[in-house]
Amino acid sequence: MILNIHKPIGWTSFDVVKKIRGIVREKKVGHGGTLDPFAEGVLMLCTGEFTKKVESFMNKEKEYIADIQLGIETDTLDPTGNIVKTANIPDLSKEQIKMVLKIFIGNIKQEPPMFSAIKVNGQPLYRFARKGIIIPRKKRVISIHDIELIDFSKDVIMIKVTCGRGTYIRSLAKDIAEKLNTVGHLAVLKRTRIGEYDIKRCIEVEDFPEWISART
Repeated sequence: MILNIHKPIGWTSFDVVKKIRGIVREKKVGHGGTLDPFAEGVLMLCTGEFTKKVESFMNKEKEYIADIQLGIETDTLDPTGNIVKTANIPDLSKEQIKMVLKIFIGNIKQEPPMFSAIKVNGQPLYRFARKGIIIPRKKRVISIHDIELIDFSKDVIMIKVTCGRGTYIRSLAKDIAEKLNTVGHLAVLKRTRIGEYDIKRCIEVEDFPEWISART
């Protein structure tokens, strides 16, 4: 099966995999692109023979709604981390913000965050980060297809991002804040689409047992 599941806030992607695996009684269950525990939204799951399709989901275009908290930077670049920097926030107009967002559209170079699963010498970066060890990371080319300004206030910018594989929205939030002459972190994240799979057609985790029983 290919399943479009809504990952709740507070769950890891593996929590969802484990829950669905127990319900469908299938050993092979994989997801097509992880979501951090603080984030919610579309999580594509493949079961059985369909796990061969996981890689193809990772290559699909993804869409996110994100809140960038300005003036505060955390070590994880998200709300779960410790504050490491604060800065004044300039008075920003809609035009100024839109001009900065345009800078990030296209193929750009992005530095992966320290709190990520990218491996260095066989160890994920987050293990070094938890020990306070900073490892130099090479910037990688990623593709941002579009960034739309949805709303903004004095200290929060809400954007819609359409992007390709390997994009870290946490790093994007940090970089956008810097271009706005302040600091920032990703405060809220919702993945609203993976390819043709939209959040409007997601199955809620609590509804899945009823959903699957109606099909078996």
